[in-house]
Amino acid sequence: MSKSTHKVFIAIILAILVGLFFWYSSKPSPVKVTVATISKGEVEETVTNTRAGTIKSCRRARLAPATAGQISRLLVKEGDKVKAGTMLLEIWNEDIKADIELSEQETRATESRSKEACVNAQVAEKEASRLKTLRKKNLASDEDFDRAIGTARAKRAACQAAKASIQVSQAKVKLARAHLQRTQLHAPFSGVVAEVNGEVGEFATPSPIGVPTLPTIDLFDQNCAYVAAPIDEVDAPQLIKDMQARISLDAFSKQSFPGQVRRIAPYVLDIEKQARTVDIEVDFVNQEDITQLLPGYSADVEIIINKKDNTLRIPTEAIKEDDQVLIYHKDSHILEQKSFKKGISNWVYTEVLDGLSEGEQVVTSIDRKGVEAGVEAIAE
Repeated sequence: MSKSTHKVFIAIILAILVGLFFWYSSKPSPVKVTVATISKGEVEETVTNTRAGTIKSCRRARLAPATAGQISRLLVKEGDKVKAGTMLLEIWNEDIKADIELSEQETRATESRSKEACVNAQVAEKEASRLKTLRKKNLASDEDFDRAIGTARAKRAACQAAKASIQVSQAKVKLARAHLQRTQLHAPFSGVVAEVNGEVGEFATPSPIGVPTLPTIDLFDQNCAYVAAPIDEVDAPQLIKDMQARISLDAFSKQSFPGQVRRIAPYVLDIEKQARTVDIEVDFVNQEDITQLLPGYSADVEIIINKKDNTLRIPTEAIKEDDQVLIYHKDSHILEQKSFKKGISNWVYTEVLDGLSEGEQVVTSIDRKGVEAGVEAIAE
């Protein structure tokens, strides 16, 4: 080889190396993706609430005394557990208690007078009977007999009037006790005191009709709770009572609670014209779950419409528009776009009816920049 030819050969080799260098340096790097293997398992079709639901107590009473007055005794504090009938607070009522005592004394006095009147009536009747016997023997005059009969009748009427007075006195006692009861606030059911708005010496008043005010005592039943949540009107026709559900709470993010639909509202709420909803209520299946919950917690419900076991499925997050997915080929590392026919689904899994095979890997990080069909990828 001549010297000039050798130089040309070296120049060609250098040009090829430079071209390879620029080609390799300009070649796009493989994109990193997360993948999931298509397999068989459980798939559910579910309906979820449109806005956060709320844990509510089956029984909750925002209590206030029936009459206004100054609190003289406050017998509970927030967090106390009380039984049905327990007195919670009392309004100053010494005047009413004095009325009760006076009425009871008057009743006892009336009862004594009644006994006296009835005894006198018995004596008068015996006297009339005695004169009747003597009159038959002509030992008593008609005038004495008539007088005795009249006296006996008058005494008997006085006895009956005295007995009626007892009933009047007893009714006065009952009325005074009713007035007393209006100054005492009792627990209508067993529960937990959630809130107390008032202190001894402060005035408490009942809420005027149609004007909501803070309750003097807020009482709720801790042994019964449910979730109230709004469901989109489009999903409502699929729901029926007693459907199974799952309840999740922000306060217990690592667990869910089994539930059951207890009520579906028979009307649509149109508070938001563009998001009309139907209210539903979901019970907790396990009683022990309720003990750790507080009314007012936010909650979400997932109602199970349909469920299939051991069916081909893919993660729902892997699905692109028009029911398409990206398949990751382990050998070539190239992403391929495929269409498939889907069945039931929820936000976790979607059933595959046709178009995909068990064992294939689908890309779940479809929102990453550069992840598209035809590019080279590396599975993380």
